[in-house]
Amino acid sequence: MKQPLDGVLILDLSRMLTGGYATMLFGDLGAEVIKIEPPGAGDPLRKMPPHFDNGESAYFLSISRNKKSVTLDLRTDEGREVFYKMVEKADVVFDNFRVGVLEKLKVDHDTLAKINPRIVCCSNSTYGHTGPLKDGPGFDLVIQALSGMMSYTGEPGRVPVRMGAPMGDLAGSMFACYSICAALLSAHKTGVGRKIDLSLLDCLISMHTYVSEYYWIGGQLPEPAGSGHMSVVPYRAYRTKDGFVTIAVFVEKFWQLLCNVIGQPELGSDDRYSSTAKRLERRSEVDELLEREFATKTTDEWMSLLNAEGVPAAPVLSVDQVFEHPQVLDRNMVVDVPHPVSGTIKMIGNPVNQPEVDGQPLAPAPLLGQHTEEVLRELAGCSIDEIKALAEKKVI
Repeated sequence: MKQPLDGVLILDLSRMLTGGYATMLFGDLGAEVIKIEPPGAGDPLRKMPPHFDNGESAYFLSISRNKKSVTLDLRTDEGREVFYKMVEKADVVFDNFRVGVLEKLKVDHDTLAKINPRIVCCSNSTYGHTGPLKDGPGFDLVIQALSGMMSYTGEPGRVPVRMGAPMGDLAGSMFACYSICAALLSAHKTGVGRKIDLSLLDCLISMHTYVSEYYWIGGQLPEPAGSGHMSVVPYRAYRTKDGFVTIAVFVEKFWQLLCNVIGQPELGSDDRYSSTAKRLERRSEVDELLEREFATKTTDEWMSLLNAEGVPAAPVLSVDQVFEHPQVLDRNMVVDVPHPVSGTIKMIGNPVNQPEVDGQPLAPAPLLGQHTEEVLRELAGCSIDEIKALAEKKVI
């Protein structure tokens, strides 16, 4: 059985993480992703330090598999003409340029829709194409700060911290994936594509979910709570003799089971702690009690007891431990991918598990311009002589 996006052609004009991650996810699902890069320089992530393998940036390798690389200068008339030929056969054009760049390059949706009415154009920019900040620059840290996420991330009384993962960028990538899929379905039914204007700030703000309603309905402003939760106690990480273990008593029945584990079953029916609401009122008491208990055994000892009782819990793993975990390995979330320069590299696997689809090997991140001749010949209909002429003019 084919991958769900086999036959979908995406022209990727984006640079950096936001575009790279989104289009990699499409490639993992079978879409043909052609990454259009400036001749000579390519995506800036190709030079992102600190780690390189035979000159290939680890950062770039991590988000660029299952793509083809074509070098093409869209600032030239010749480059645009080649791009327009590609658009005739494409389904999606993806970018993360600042406002006005698409119009300047003459590759905006209004222009491309005249060439291909079914084309879906998705723009991922920091603030979107409207609003007082639309012309401003921004990166993940700026988005996390302005979204309000940083105001309740970190430990109480400490300096605000960003989420460890670049969630401002990744939120935009995930919203791009589902909005493009929805637009493709619409284009399939109606024959008409559409323009998608995504703001990374909007996407991250949408992830406040219940926190926003707590403010609007209850007047409660969230504050940093470390690994804790505004609504649930206990729900956080506790220090053990040699590490940390997380406990998630999100459903009431697990409180009694946890009390059994720590050897104090009577606390399960103690009126002071017998409901989530009552434990919230005595958060400090509950946390202090559990802190004392968990400090008496190692993480492995506690996990054995917690698992036996069925309490939702997990150790706080380091990244190397994650990539050696049997559950992770069983789900093929660590894969070996051959690369033309770097040899075989390890990568995070595709999280979309489709038993009906035969396992397809992942293609490595492309070298700069690796597929230029192939794509121009097969997709844009360029002859060998035309390709040579474009190369001599440094259009490709």
